[in-house]
Amino acid sequence: MKTADHIISQLEQRKFDKLFFDLYGESMQDPQSMDEMYKRYQNLIRTHKDLFSSNTTTTEISHDDAEAQEKSRSSKLTTEKAVSIFSTPGRTELGGNHTDHNHGRVLAGSINLDTIAAVSKRNDKRIIIDSEGYPRVEVDISDTQVRTSEKNSTEALVRGIAAYLTDLGAELGGFQANTTSRVLKGSGLSSSAAVEVLIGTIWNSLYCEDRFSPVELAKAGQFAENRFFGKPSGLMDQTACAEGGIVGIDFLNPKDPVLEPISIRFSDYGFTLAVIDTGGNHADLTPEYAAIPEEMKQTAALFGQEVCRGISIDELSSRIQDIRSACGDRAFLRAYHFIKEDQRVPRQIQALREKKIEEYLKMVRDSGKSSIRYLQNIYPAPLPKEQGVSIALALTEDFIENHRAKGAARVHGGGFAGTIQVYIPTEHFKEYQEEMDSVFGKGSTTKLSIRSKPTMQIIA
Repeated sequence: MKTADHIISQLEQRKFDKLFFDLYGESMQDPQSMDEMYKRYQNLIRTHKDLFSSNTTTTEISHDDAEAQEKSRSSKLTTEKAVSIFSTPGRTELGGNHTDHNHGRVLAGSINLDTIAAVSKRNDKRIIIDSEGYPRVEVDISDTQVRTSEKNSTEALVRGIAAYLTDLGAELGGFQANTTSRVLKGSGLSSSAAVEVLIGTIWNSLYCEDRFSPVELAKAGQFAENRFFGKPSGLMDQTACAEGGIVGIDFLNPKDPVLEPISIRFSDYGFTLAVIDTGGNHADLTPEYAAIPEEMKQTAALFGQEVCRGISIDELSSRIQDIRSACGDRAFLRAYHFIKEDQRVPRQIQALREKKIEEYLKMVRDSGKSSIRYLQNIYPAPLPKEQGVSIALALTEDFIENHRAKGAARVHGGGFAGTIQVYIPTEHFKEYQEEMDSVFGKGSTTKLSIRSKPTMQIIA
């Protein structure tokens, strides 16, 4: 058992260098970055003590033992609860833009930006989560039924994950936690999926003896998001946050996705992977996101299928008039994107396995073009004047061309607003970062590296 004070002491003695290298990779080679990481964890634990100052529990004594009761009253014996630390990474989508929800194939990687939590058990069924910068979340998981009033809330996610794990036979208890995150919100790095997987990981470690695999925890998050939160998402985000490393994921059978790990570092080939936050509007874009799988599935229905997986380009083209009449032109184009993108992912995986980086980057560019032309998720249709993603792509293409450099850029994640993903030659990255920050604001460019470790309890 490690108490908060014990962990703070270990942090002060800098006992976790290897752990931080394993979690955060190359960025920890900079002494200043390592110092900042130690401070981050120290603040996390101290905040846990401050928030949950009652993290001591009176020693239980039999009512029949009068002498013991008197001793307890006089000495006020207390036992400090154990504190654990958990870490769940964000993810970056490398291939397969909007394919998972139609049982397609994707390529994704967990990243060095994570959400961390300090956690202690409770003796009841209450969940208390204090996330830095957000209101406190409190849920009693004695009730795991859907609550309409909790739609689009973190409370809904907590209750939904509890419902999923309970249905699998888990006996869950309460916990109190505080979190802090470096997974940029609204950046396409899956900050919400990281939180979902983190919650499942806490229960899995504290109450389930780690019986659930990372994929099962991902399913719990998706279930909560779909059924309780009210967002029709696929399973890619949660799976990539849970697994660790770069992984190809085939969702032909979404209940049992096939994973293909790939070991590669883009920095070994002279490229820096990054995302650019273009800002964008803060309107609710859920209808824009939801329309993509809906239109793909409308097209699939004309073929007697629920999803587009398995439909060929020739079959799609043979029904083009029917699709345009019944579903509209955009539905045809989005189905076309799905088929081409789904076929592209295995080729990207093969290129990475064979270390053919230039071939891989060409397919990244092709993926980006398909998202622009056919998927059409570069800006919200009702807001044509807000096209930060398009501007970022144009500037990046010019930068690469002007420097006669190899590289690639594409829309990242859900699209419509938010981020693009880039591969820039490392020798030019600083100049590129300065140019992007001058347009979209200081700090808009975030350098990424792939994290090999899955979601996990890192200090117990």
